[in-house]
Amino acid sequence: MNILILSAGTRDKVVQYFKREIADLGRIIATDCSNLAPAVYDADKFYLVPRITAPGYMDKILEICRKEEITGVFSLIDPELSMLAKERDRFLDIGTTPIISDYDLVETCFDKYKMYELLNKMQIPAAKCYLDKEAFYQAVDEGEISYPVFVKPVKGSASLYINKVNSREEIEVLFGLHDDLMIQEYMDGQEYGADVYIDMISGKCTSVFVKKKIKMRAGETDKSVSYKDARLFEMIREFVERCGFRGMIDIDIFEIGGTYYISEVNPRFGGGYPHAYACGVNMPAAVIRNLAGEENPVRIGDYEENIVMMKYNEIAIRDMEGEEIIP
Repeated sequence: MNILILSAGTRDKVVQYFKREIADLGRIIATDCSNLAPAVYDADKFYLVPRITAPGYMDKILEICRKEEITGVFSLIDPELSMLAKERDRFLDIGTTPIISDYDLVETCFDKYKMYELLNKMQIPAAKCYLDKEAFYQAVDEGEISYPVFVKPVKGSASLYINKVNSREEIEVLFGLHDDLMIQEYMDGQEYGADVYIDMISGKCTSVFVKKKIKMRAGETDKSVSYKDARLFEMIREFVERCGFRGMIDIDIFEIGGTYYISEVNPRFGGGYPHAYACGVNMPAAVIRNLAGEENPVRIGDYEENIVMMKYNEIAIRDMEGEEIIP
């Protein structure tokens, strides 16, 4: 069994966890477009590939899968997820399983307004969203929503280009400068993150790990503490199973007045996943079991509460040929 991790970048921990869990069963191969991506050096083997926007990029990935006899493949960056899901059948034809939800669901995750519509249809609480600024102004006049609000791209990630605004004038300026914007209710409450695994064979939600976010940095969780609530576990389980997600997903949640609101859904490992792994929520092992044809047992909330994660910076020193240099 060999697993390919695409666009490994700085996600060293994910590569390390998969190497640890696969042990003697196979190898972990990684790719990136830069030889300065530290995570590739933690893999058993790595390939430098073109940028994902380059013509023939996915053909190159398929070539690597054939050459290395890859059993399963997944990506760690948002722009590549839709590409991987769209090419699912081409991978399956060569015996490689993409560890990703289906294409339409992935696209819905990256369209914030479509996700809002889906949550509304499922009667799951979500922050109010408006594509039409005039409809928003009317909602303000009718007392349905108030300032401040967020103005953000309908599609986007890593908290890029998000503006907190306090007036109609600010909204007019932003809508005049950019296309494809939406207005979203400002959620002034406690934020949580959920690392979730949905079995690729049974379709059951088998793992949920929730962390209370203490501090954020560049759109990712910097400090957090493990948290449990059976009511939240059940809301997440019902949501992901009804939608038909597969593999690992990351969900952002707010709690306001005792009600949980789903804010965003990312169909990949979240940046705070190391917290879950350290608490015993072993998604790499779940992936490996699925690729071996085995279903995973349901172990939702099977971890200790009040365990704190604190990120800190590490460095990797290598020569330009990739050899590690130990000072």
